[in-house]
Amino acid sequence: MKPNDLLDRTFNFGVDVLKLLRGLPKDSEYNIIRYQLGKSATSVGANYEESQAGSSKADFKNKVRISLKEARESNYWIRIIIALEELESTELERLLQESKEIKNILAAIVNKMN
Repeated sequence: MKPNDLLDRTFNFGVDVLKLLRGLPKDSEYNIIRYQLGKSATSVGANYEESQAGSSKADFKNKVRISLKEARESNYWIRIIIALEELESTELERLLQESKEIKNILAAIVNKMN
């Protein structure tokens, strides 16, 4: 992995999720998902970006831990969309896979720092 690869991946994940959300049905159930997933998916990258300027190892680890929590939440909401079975999309499957990979990478970073 290149030094900025995870920064790029988390940024692109947020952007790709926001693009996906544009196409969700405009009903009350999806409004909840749109709001929650939009927040969590963009927070993954925002917190990882912040971690790069951490004032200490503890600050860095805390920001990465927050990114991990947000990646887990994003994964949850993507699985909800898939479970509703109203949308058939290879993009949903791709984003689900990307969220899993980002979760694994962030978890490995946190675990290395223990």
